[in-house]
Amino acid sequence: MPYPLEPTPEDARAMGMAALEFVQSYVNGLADRPASDFDGAAELAAELREPAPEEGQPFAKLLDVVARGATTGVTTAGPGYLAYIPGGGLYASVLADFVAAAANKYVTVWNLAPGFSQIEATVLRWLCDLFGYPASARGVLTSGGSLANFSAIVTARTALLPENFLDGIIYVTGQTHASCAKSAMLAGFPRANVRAVPTLNTLTMDPQALDALIDEDRRAGRRPFLVIGNAGTTNTGAVDPLDALGATARRHGLWFHVDGAYGGPFQLTERGRTAFRGIETADSITLDPHKAMFLPYGTGALLVRDGARLRAAHHVGADYLQDLSAEEDIPNFTEYSPELTRRFRGLALWLPIKLHGLAAFRAALDEKLDLARYAYEELVAAGFEVPWEPRLSTVAFRVPGDDDRASQELLRRVNAGGRVFLSSTLVGGRFFLRLSIVSFRTHRDRVEEALQAIGHPHQP
Repeated sequence: MPYPLEPTPEDARAMGMAALEFVQSYVNGLADRPASDFDGAAELAAELREPAPEEGQPFAKLLDVVARGATTGVTTAGPGYLAYIPGGGLYASVLADFVAAAANKYVTVWNLAPGFSQIEATVLRWLCDLFGYPASARGVLTSGGSLANFSAIVTARTALLPENFLDGIIYVTGQTHASCAKSAMLAGFPRANVRAVPTLNTLTMDPQALDALIDEDRRAGRRPFLVIGNAGTTNTGAVDPLDALGATARRHGLWFHVDGAYGGPFQLTERGRTAFRGIETADSITLDPHKAMFLPYGTGALLVRDGARLRAAHHVGADYLQDLSAEEDIPNFTEYSPELTRRFRGLALWLPIKLHGLAAFRAALDEKLDLARYAYEELVAAGFEVPWEPRLSTVAFRVPGDDDRASQELLRRVNAGGRVFLSSTLVGGRFFLRLSIVSFRTHRDRVEEALQAIGHPHQP
């Protein structure tokens, strides 16, 4: 073979079929695969610590190594993964990523790939429509909510603060995702400039406390500029009073950003729209389609009501791009994002929506809301401490009492059973287990298994 990096059509097909067979076997076996399995994980990791080889190896042998990696650790694509905020990995999105990588189009400058760039623009318009954003809105698909929150903070900073912005103040709560504080730090703000607003007993931001803090900071010579509301916290799925927070932000002339990385897609449902009342007034919204729209990891989104402000915060010209066209009906996404070169993310969302329709997503999300309510009621009936009714699809609970050790032991025992995998958190310094039902593969039968594994507070 004169060009080893260019396999023959026969070799390419053989490798592709072998990979497809592995994927189909893996996906078909997810329901029966342990939710977590660390047997052999240390040995595999040790084997993979090796220098780069000078000569190649057969594809089949390498695929075996990949298969061992895929079946070791936590099965995050399976129905028993109820920890953190699950995603799932739609099969249509898997195929979309395969096709997109093979085509290898450069989609961040529209005239290099008009069709694919329009697919991405169309997907973003669908997301903007979901929240009633005007035609002037723009958005970008990101690697996830962290980068989306970063760009939101940079956009708000550019829109409302001078170049010397070190007195700018950002308002969050103790329940806000850590990516917001991290993004503020990376955007150049001192850590003390991220102010935690007190919460109500629902773990949601207190609008009156926010109002008082804004006034206090202004009297102290600081410059409030950004309020970040939560549309589904990671800890408990809490939803801030978005309508009240938006009204407060507007009254004070602040930017209102909503972190809906987890919860945003529930806007498709009637219950989600009720919970998120006021989200349509936000200046920007973060979404993670790789969470509650079930995509493989690696796709987030930022939507900005005034698209010109998103562009102004990110666009820097370059002489070597002078041959490329200015944006027309299709945006140049490189002008709206920190990323210049990246993969074509839009196909992984466009293909499953076109293939299945929004009704299928809506039904799946409604199912998750129903399952969370069912789990909540069963845990309460079993005698667990369950302080917060689920607004979305996450339920936090603990063994009653002041000692965390019983709850910690319960988590260890449930996860050791191998059928479900839960996670934990601290709320007010107290240890809570989390049961988060988001994967499209998780149905009533697996939630019943989880509840059976959890048992009763005093069950050994």
